[in-house]
Amino acid sequence: MNDEFYRQILNKQQLAEAVPSNKEITAWAMEVIRLLFPEQSKKVFLSIGQLHDEFAKLQDELLHIMNATKACAEGKNCAQSFFNSLPELYRILNTDIQAIFNGDPAARSEFEVIRTYPGFFAISFYRLAHSLYEHNVPLIPRILTEYAHSKTGIDIHPAAEIDEYFYIDHGTGIVIGETTRIGKNVKLYQGVTLGALSVAKYMADTKRHPTVEDNVVIYSGATILGGDTVVGHNSIIGGNVWLTKTVEPHSRVFNSATVKVLKKSED
Repeated sequence: MNDEFYRQILNKQQLAEAVPSNKEITAWAMEVIRLLFPEQSKKVFLSIGQLHDEFAKLQDELLHIMNATKACAEGKNCAQSFFNSLPELYRILNTDIQAIFNGDPAARSEFEVIRTYPGFFAISFYRLAHSLYEHNVPLIPRILTEYAHSKTGIDIHPAAEIDEYFYIDHGTGIVIGETTRIGKNVKLYQGVTLGALSVAKYMADTKRHPTVEDNVVIYSGATILGGDTVVGHNSIIGGNVWLTKTVEPHSRVFNSATVKVLKKSED
């Protein structure tokens, strides 16, 4: 191996050393979520002033991360703008909690949803990452959603647009692509894919993933593909459906596979 090979590795090492680790970045995000939802934390704050100071500390940490990753030309304004958006993010996350609690008969309390549900964990990291993405912050949003993906098996691209009252039930194996748009009060079960028909690189800046309108339920294993594919509002998509065409509002789409049960004597 020649010296040029080693130089290439050393140059990459220097670049990597300047960027906080994924662990540091995800730990920062987890602290933000725990401040918003103390149900996930054992920290006790005795006054508004103490909370204010904690948020200010996390804002400074975000600024440090942004500066290290060269994530924003005006890092201080960008970090402040992100933290100013937290009340709206908090409001939307509370609609997600409500959707999960109201929609799952097994949920005994909102506390249980916040503390234990992988769907809420993935949604909270997505909401945080999407807000950073909307502030034109690169890299960090993807680190956050991939961390949630590794923990829950739920893969949501931070650029996807998802409205309020979003409910993920069970969730393992869900994939939501970059240009997906999801309306209000949508419920997804495990194994749902909202993906692209083509993954050609030249299509990177086009809408490649489907649109799901308001009040839609998509059952487990359904695959919905394509940027021109729209699931009309108030529709139900059954399990294991393969869908690449638009369906009208109030549609019911089911897989036509036949299940046959034989007696042992007929084997």
